[in-house]
Amino acid sequence: MKAVAAVGCSLLFTVVDMTLTTLLYIRGAHIERFVQDLNFFDVYRSVVDLWAASLVRSSLLMGAAIGVSKNTTEGPKRVKDLETFTIVMCLLTGMYSVIKLLLYSEVMESLSDPWFLCLVAWTCVSALATFLTWKLLSLVQPVRETTLGINSEAASPEETESLLDSEEDSSKGAKKDTASPATIGRLLSYSKHDAALLGLAFLFLIVAAVGETFIPYYTGLAVDAIVIQKDMEAFSKSMIIMSVFAIVSSFAAGVRGGVFSLALARLNVRIRNLLFRSLVRQEIGFFDANHTGDITSRLTSDTTMVSDLISLNMNICLRSLVKGVGVCVFMFTLSWKLSLVTFMGFPFVMLVSKLYGKYYKRLALEVQDALAKANNIAEETVSAMKTVRSFANEEAEAGLYWEKLQHMYKLNRKQALAYACYMWSSSLTVLALQVSILYYGGHLVVSGHLTSGNLISFIIYELELGDCMENIGAVYTGLMQGVGAAEKVFEFIDRKPQLSNDGTLAPDTLKGLVEFKNVTFSYPTRPETQVLKDVSFTLHPGQVTALVGPSGSGKSSCVSLLEHFYRSQAGQVLLDGTPIEEYDHRYLHTKVSLVGQEPVLFARSVQENIAYGLTDCCLEEIVQASMKANAHGFITELPDGYNTDAGEKGAQLSGGQKQRVAIARALVRSPHVLILDEATSALDAESEHIVQQALNGVMQDRTVLVIAHRLSTVEKAHNIIVIDKGGVLDQGTHRDLMQKEGLYSKLVKRQILGIETGTETMNRVTSNPPNRLRKQRESKRKSTESDEEFHV
Repeated sequence: MKAVAAVGCSLLFTVVDMTLTTLLYIRGAHIERFVQDLNFFDVYRSVVDLWAASLVRSSLLMGAAIGVSKNTTEGPKRVKDLETFTIVMCLLTGMYSVIKLLLYSEVMESLSDPWFLCLVAWTCVSALATFLTWKLLSLVQPVRETTLGINSEAASPEETESLLDSEEDSSKGAKKDTASPATIGRLLSYSKHDAALLGLAFLFLIVAAVGETFIPYYTGLAVDAIVIQKDMEAFSKSMIIMSVFAIVSSFAAGVRGGVFSLALARLNVRIRNLLFRSLVRQEIGFFDANHTGDITSRLTSDTTMVSDLISLNMNICLRSLVKGVGVCVFMFTLSWKLSLVTFMGFPFVMLVSKLYGKYYKRLALEVQDALAKANNIAEETVSAMKTVRSFANEEAEAGLYWEKLQHMYKLNRKQALAYACYMWSSSLTVLALQVSILYYGGHLVVSGHLTSGNLISFIIYELELGDCMENIGAVYTGLMQGVGAAEKVFEFIDRKPQLSNDGTLAPDTLKGLVEFKNVTFSYPTRPETQVLKDVSFTLHPGQVTALVGPSGSGKSSCVSLLEHFYRSQAGQVLLDGTPIEEYDHRYLHTKVSLVGQEPVLFARSVQENIAYGLTDCCLEEIVQASMKANAHGFITELPDGYNTDAGEKGAQLSGGQKQRVAIARALVRSPHVLILDEATSALDAESEHIVQQALNGVMQDRTVLVIAHRLSTVEKAHNIIVIDKGGVLDQGTHRDLMQKEGLYSKLVKRQILGIETGTETMNRVTSNPPNRLRKQRESKRKSTESDEEFHV
């Protein structure tokens, strides 16, 4: 909003307000009585106080307009800070005009003066218009062209930075103000599939609300029939009708609640499905940057809170709104004067709810973040319980979890204090309102303008209207809490993967030629650290290529790029001369299979783990792959064979068994490129021998990439690529690299030296046993000799 337009609108409205208020006052009070009204003010007959209220409004607006016009950077901020004060002033002005109308009606029963009625109506309208104009001034944006364009040389760096900060704050504020309606609207759009259910629920909601609305009316008629008319027949008739309305409304309320609960379940399933589908499409870097606890918290607690936002809160909100409208109609029918007294206090209740809701929303977001962090600690500890136990760190983990809970508890205390203040102020306002209604209602009964039964009905209606307003206030709080959770859920749902899997290439034949051309790569979580620097090498079909190098040299990063887990910052990874990102996602990971150092199995049957990711894999293919992986034997010995549950992360299987199941899972796809990333490094000698036998039998006619530290694994490779500090140092066969006396030769000699050292130690123990072992051998030899002598 431009400053000139906003200031112009404010000044124009100020002139119109003063002019129109003065004309209505002069025409209604007559100009000659102006001085008399000031000297001898009569609150029941004079309206000069309403004219004075326009002076207050005009002064406020003119001051704000002048401040904004002189300082377009700080002025709108100050106007925004005084928004609550302006709301209170406008509410007081509107309330006073209503009180003036009631006082005027005490001496002028017919209210035949149209000028007075127009003045009261205009006072209420102008109070609302004053607030809207004030809001318009708070939305004024600084003029960048003036500060950064024409006068850029005169503007200091501090002023420029202040201007940019103010623009950023204004944009953030506008985004926050519009986030809640947009979020609620989006949640409602997710419920469009349940339009029939919600329509049925809304129908029964109207029936229940109408039935409940008629009950207080017939309660008043029953009271009048007993107290005033002394008519038992009229009393019985009112009681029968009231009972019918109570039965019908109770039945309709039950149906409404059940249908809304069904809509809740359907919405919860829909949102969780959308969120989970969005999560599994994210790139691997997303899961590197976000803790598992944060993600699962969004998927569990936040989605439940979001569905409650629609079903529970909207159910209460619609019921309260429909019933509130009916109650208002009956209240105005019974007494318009008491109705005006009642409605005077509601804007203040709504103002308190608005301020509390805004503060509560911010606290709810902080609580959700704190809960997610606490859940992350708990999940991390439970999932790694063996590690925690092995290091005797139970108390430290419990203490860390306790710290997170204490942080959340402090936020909960703030929530409790805010709720206590809200309830105190709201209850005090409602109590003052009820006292005013009862006092003024008693005055109307004594003066003959209202019957005692109508007063009782009105008081019941007022209490029900108060309940409706309280429910709406509670719904607003729930909405803010749900909106805070929904915004986080939608943040994950709307997130576009930074690494897309939208390739379409799926050729019928594939050779398996892999080329790394000048690849430079950094992980998304560490963009400043280059893991690979201008790496180039080739994997030929039908050959075994080994990647060797110290830990952290970039070997596993090459595997991640070949699997298309990440995207390189420079260079290309080619498969048969085509960049891997152009291949279809499912096709690529069928032709390129990975067997990692710690294969992850799912808590499903062994058969499902082997066929994981395949939709048309029969049992015969699974058995053949298991035989090639040397896994069929132990699988058939399991209690349920291929239907045996592997347990969480394969906990029911040994390390070697898990590794062979992972090999079978890779082979069942008949891959053209097989990647073995430290596939045997975590196994014992016997398990390694079995797994290595399985691997030796499946490496034929495939492009095989092996990453290993052990000499026995890499020395038979057709080509060995030496990587260190993110770059390729050398490549060739084992014999060629040993002759060059480079890094590979040093690594091999170091490993051979370690093996020889271990062998020498064993030989020394065998040739020179300790005294106790030597004595045992000598004793055994003597015993044998004595036995021989005995036999002789």
